Amino acid sequence: MEDENKKILLVEDDPNFGTVLRDYLAMNNYDVVHAKNGMEGFEKFKKSDFDLCILDVMMPYKDGFTLAKEIREINTEVPIVFLTAKVMKEDVLKGYKVGADDYLNKPFDSEVLLMKIKAIMQRKVTDSVSDSKQFEFIIGDFHLNSKLRFLSYKKEEAKKLSPKENELLRLLALHENDLMPRELALTKIWRDDNYFTSRSMDVYIAKLRKYLKVDENVEILNIHGEGFRLVVNKKA
Repeated sequence: MEDENKKILLVEDDPNFGTVLRDYLAMNNYDVVHAKNGMEGFEKFKKSDFDLCILDVMMPYKDGFTLAKEIREINTEVPIVFLTAKVMKEDVLKGYKVGADDYLNKPFDSEVLLMKIKAIMQRKVTDSVSDSKQFEFIIGDFHLNSKLRFLSYKKEEAKKLSPKENELLRLLALHENDLMPRELALTKIWRDDNYFTSRSMDVYIAKLRKYLKVDENVEILNIHGEGFRLVVNKKA
Protein backbone atom coordinates (compact mmCIF):
# COMPACT_ATOMS: atom_id res chain seq x y z
CA MET A 1 0.00 0.00 0.00
CA GLU A 2 1.16 3.47 -0.82
CA ASP A 3 1.62 6.15 1.83
CA GLU A 4 0.47 8.86 -0.62
CA ASN A 5 -2.33 11.09 0.68
CA LYS A 6 -2.14 9.69 4.20
CA LYS A 7 -3.38 12.44 6.50
CA ILE A 8 -1.16 13.57 9.38
CA LEU A 9 -2.01 15.90 12.26
CA LEU A 10 1.13 17.83 13.27
CA VAL A 11 0.84 19.71 16.57
CA GLU A 12 3.94 21.87 17.10
CA ASP A 13 4.04 25.27 18.81
CA ASP A 14 7.36 26.45 17.32
CA PRO A 15 6.08 28.26 14.19
CA ASN A 16 9.34 28.00 12.24
CA PHE A 17 10.04 24.35 13.01
CA GLY A 18 6.38 23.43 12.54
CA THR A 19 6.22 25.08 9.11
CA VAL A 20 9.46 23.45 7.94
CA LEU A 21 8.34 20.01 9.14
CA ARG A 22 4.88 20.42 7.60
CA ASP A 23 6.38 21.38 4.23
CA TYR A 24 8.90 18.52 4.38
CA LEU A 25 6.15 15.95 5.00
CA ALA A 26 4.00 17.50 2.27
CA MET A 27 6.94 17.14 -0.15
CA ASN A 28 6.89 13.42 0.68
CA ASN A 29 3.25 13.04 -0.33
CA TYR A 30 1.58 13.39 3.06
CA ASP A 31 -1.48 15.56 3.61
CA VAL A 32 -0.49 17.56 6.71
CA VAL A 33 -2.69 19.65 9.01
CA HIS A 34 -0.59 21.86 11.31
CA ALA A 35 -1.91 23.03 14.68
CA LYS A 36 0.11 25.47 16.80
CA ASN A 37 -0.93 24.30 20.29
CA GLY A 38 -2.67 21.43 22.06
CA MET A 39 -6.10 23.06 22.21
CA GLU A 40 -6.07 23.85 18.50
CA GLY A 41 -4.74 20.35 17.80
CA PHE A 42 -7.64 18.70 19.64
CA GLU A 43 -10.21 20.82 17.79
CA LYS A 44 -8.68 19.87 14.43
CA PHE A 45 -8.54 16.19 15.43
CA LYS A 46 -12.27 16.18 16.26
CA LYS A 47 -13.16 17.64 12.86
CA SER A 48 -11.31 15.18 10.62
CA ASP A 49 -9.96 11.64 10.28
CA PHE A 50 -6.18 11.25 10.56
CA ASP A 51 -3.87 8.34 9.77
CA LEU A 52 -1.20 9.50 12.24
CA CYS A 53 -0.58 12.24 14.82
CA ILE A 54 2.77 13.91 15.53
CA LEU A 55 2.64 15.75 18.85
CA ASP A 56 5.17 18.04 20.46
CA VAL A 57 5.34 17.32 24.20
CA MET A 58 6.01 20.81 25.59
CA MET A 59 3.26 23.18 24.42
CA PRO A 60 1.28 26.06 25.94
CA TYR A 61 -2.39 25.66 26.98
CA LYS A 62 -2.27 21.87 26.67
CA ASP A 63 0.81 19.63 26.57
CA GLY A 64 1.30 16.66 24.25
CA PHE A 65 0.59 14.06 26.94
CA THR A 66 -2.79 15.61 27.79
CA LEU A 67 -3.65 15.92 24.11
CA ALA A 68 -2.70 12.27 23.51
CA LYS A 69 -5.02 11.15 26.34
CA GLU A 70 -7.91 13.11 24.82
CA ILE A 71 -7.18 11.69 21.36
CA ARG A 72 -7.11 8.16 22.80
CA GLU A 73 -10.55 8.71 24.36
CA ILE A 74 -11.90 9.29 20.84
CA ASN A 75 -9.69 6.95 18.83
CA THR A 76 -7.71 4.08 20.34
CA GLU A 77 -6.09 3.06 17.03
CA VAL A 78 -4.59 6.18 15.42
CA PRO A 79 -0.77 6.09 15.72
CA ILE A 80 0.86 8.81 17.85
CA VAL A 81 4.49 9.96 17.61
CA PHE A 82 5.87 12.32 20.25
CA LEU A 83 8.48 14.99 19.57
CA THR A 84 10.42 16.22 22.59
CA ALA A 85 13.50 18.20 23.54
CA LYS A 86 13.61 16.34 26.85
CA VAL A 87 15.38 13.01 27.17
CA MET A 88 14.19 12.06 30.65
CA LYS A 89 13.39 8.36 30.97
CA GLU A 90 10.27 9.21 32.99
CA ASP A 91 8.90 11.33 30.13
CA VAL A 92 9.51 8.58 27.59
CA LEU A 93 7.72 6.06 29.80
CA LYS A 94 4.88 8.52 30.36
CA GLY A 95 4.54 8.92 26.60
CA TYR A 96 4.25 5.20 25.98
CA LYS A 97 1.83 4.90 28.91
CA VAL A 98 -0.62 7.35 27.29
CA GLY A 99 -0.48 5.40 24.03
CA ALA A 100 2.53 6.59 22.02
CA ASP A 101 3.65 4.42 19.10
CA ASP A 102 7.08 6.07 18.91
CA TYR A 103 9.25 8.88 20.25
CA LEU A 104 11.74 11.28 18.66
CA ASN A 105 14.13 13.54 20.53
CA LYS A 106 14.83 16.99 19.07
CA PRO A 107 16.87 17.69 17.07
CA PHE A 108 16.26 14.69 14.81
CA ASP A 109 16.99 13.63 11.25
CA SER A 110 13.92 14.23 9.09
CA GLU A 111 14.61 11.03 7.15
CA VAL A 112 14.47 9.05 10.40
CA LEU A 113 11.01 10.51 11.04
CA LEU A 114 9.93 9.44 7.54
CA MET A 115 11.17 5.90 8.14
CA LYS A 116 9.35 5.75 11.47
CA ILE A 117 6.11 6.98 9.86
CA LYS A 118 6.40 4.39 7.09
CA ALA A 119 7.11 1.59 9.59
CA ILE A 120 4.12 2.56 11.75
CA MET A 121 1.82 2.77 8.72
CA GLN A 122 3.06 -0.66 7.58
CA ARG A 123 2.32 -2.16 11.01
CA LYS A 124 -1.22 -0.82 10.78
CA VAL A 125 -1.64 -2.42 7.33
CA THR A 126 -0.37 -5.72 8.75
CA ASP A 127 -2.84 -5.50 11.62
CA SER A 128 -5.81 -4.69 9.37
CA VAL A 129 -4.99 -7.53 6.97
CA SER A 130 -4.56 -9.91 9.91
CA ASP A 131 -8.01 -8.93 11.14
CA SER A 132 -9.70 -9.59 7.79
CA LYS A 133 -12.20 -12.45 8.04
CA GLN A 134 -12.58 -12.99 4.29
CA PHE A 135 -11.57 -16.49 3.24
CA GLU A 136 -13.23 -17.03 -0.17
CA PHE A 137 -11.93 -15.31 -3.31
CA ILE A 138 -12.69 -15.36 -7.03
CA ILE A 139 -9.41 -14.81 -8.92
CA GLY A 140 -10.20 -14.80 -12.63
CA ASP A 141 -11.46 -18.35 -13.29
CA PHE A 142 -10.01 -19.58 -10.00
CA HIS A 143 -11.83 -20.03 -6.72
CA LEU A 144 -9.77 -19.92 -3.53
CA ASN A 145 -11.15 -21.24 -0.26
CA SER A 146 -8.40 -20.25 2.16
CA LYS A 147 -10.14 -21.89 5.12
CA LEU A 148 -9.90 -25.32 3.46
CA ARG A 149 -6.76 -24.34 1.47
CA PHE A 150 -8.46 -25.38 -1.80
CA LEU A 151 -7.66 -23.69 -5.11
CA SER A 152 -9.93 -24.76 -7.95
CA TYR A 153 -9.91 -23.79 -11.64
CA LYS A 154 -13.25 -23.82 -13.46
CA LYS A 155 -14.70 -27.33 -12.96
CA GLU A 156 -11.39 -29.10 -12.50
CA GLU A 157 -10.56 -30.92 -9.29
CA ALA A 158 -9.41 -28.58 -6.53
CA LYS A 159 -5.74 -28.44 -5.58
CA LYS A 160 -4.83 -28.52 -1.89
CA LEU A 161 -2.34 -25.74 -1.17
CA SER A 162 0.38 -25.89 1.45
CA PRO A 163 -0.16 -23.55 4.45
CA LYS A 164 2.35 -20.96 3.17
CA GLU A 165 1.07 -21.14 -0.43
CA ASN A 166 -2.44 -20.60 0.92
CA GLU A 167 -1.55 -17.65 3.16
CA LEU A 168 0.52 -15.99 0.45
CA LEU A 169 -2.21 -16.30 -2.19
CA ARG A 170 -4.79 -15.02 0.29
CA LEU A 171 -2.66 -11.93 0.99
CA LEU A 172 -2.23 -11.32 -2.73
CA ALA A 173 -5.99 -11.71 -3.23
CA LEU A 174 -6.72 -9.22 -0.45
CA HIS A 175 -4.51 -6.75 -2.40
CA GLU A 176 -5.85 -7.71 -5.86
CA ASN A 177 -4.56 -5.27 -8.52
CA ASP A 178 -2.73 -3.36 -5.78
CA LEU A 179 0.75 -3.60 -4.27
CA MET A 180 1.34 -6.28 -1.65
CA PRO A 181 4.54 -5.14 0.10
CA ARG A 182 7.23 -7.79 0.62
CA GLU A 183 7.56 -6.75 4.26
CA LEU A 184 3.88 -7.39 4.87
CA ALA A 185 4.03 -11.02 3.69
CA LEU A 186 7.32 -11.71 5.45
CA THR A 187 6.04 -10.28 8.73
CA LYS A 188 2.62 -11.92 8.52
CA ILE A 189 3.59 -15.36 7.20
CA TRP A 190 7.28 -15.91 7.95
CA ARG A 191 7.34 -13.77 11.11
CA ASP A 192 10.72 -12.37 10.05
CA ASP A 193 12.13 -10.16 7.29
CA ASN A 194 15.63 -11.28 6.34
CA TYR A 195 17.54 -12.57 3.31
CA PHE A 196 16.62 -16.23 3.85
CA THR A 197 12.89 -15.69 4.44
CA SER A 198 12.81 -13.36 1.45
CA ARG A 199 14.35 -16.04 -0.81
CA SER A 200 11.87 -18.57 0.59
CA MET A 201 8.99 -16.29 -0.33
CA ASP A 202 10.31 -15.98 -3.90
CA VAL A 203 10.16 -19.78 -4.19
CA TYR A 204 6.50 -19.77 -3.10
CA ILE A 205 5.69 -16.93 -5.51
CA ALA A 206 7.15 -19.07 -8.32
CA LYS A 207 4.94 -22.00 -7.26
CA LEU A 208 1.82 -19.82 -7.27
CA ARG A 209 2.70 -18.46 -10.72
CA LYS A 210 2.90 -22.04 -11.96
CA TYR A 211 -0.58 -22.82 -10.60
CA LEU A 212 -2.13 -19.63 -11.98
CA LYS A 213 -0.59 -19.64 -15.47
CA VAL A 214 -3.48 -21.68 -16.92
CA ASP A 215 -5.59 -18.50 -16.73
CA GLU A 216 -4.11 -15.92 -19.10
CA ASN A 217 -6.05 -13.16 -17.32
CA VAL A 218 -4.24 -13.75 -14.01
CA GLU A 219 -0.60 -13.02 -13.24
CA ILE A 220 1.66 -12.11 -10.34
CA LEU A 221 3.90 -9.15 -11.15
CA ASN A 222 7.15 -8.41 -9.34
CA ILE A 223 7.35 -4.73 -8.36
CA HIS A 224 11.11 -4.30 -8.01
CA GLY A 225 12.21 -3.46 -4.48
CA GLU A 226 8.60 -3.10 -3.29
CA GLY A 227 6.64 -6.34 -3.50
CA PHE A 228 4.12 -8.07 -5.77
CA ARG A 229 0.82 -7.40 -7.53
CA LEU A 230 -1.81 -10.01 -8.25
CA VAL A 231 -3.20 -8.66 -11.52
CA VAL A 232 -6.60 -9.91 -12.64
CA ASN A 233 -7.61 -8.59 -16.06
CA LYS A 234 -11.33 -8.36 -16.66
CA LYS A 235 -12.52 -10.35 -19.65
CA ALA A 236 -13.68 -8.39 -22.68
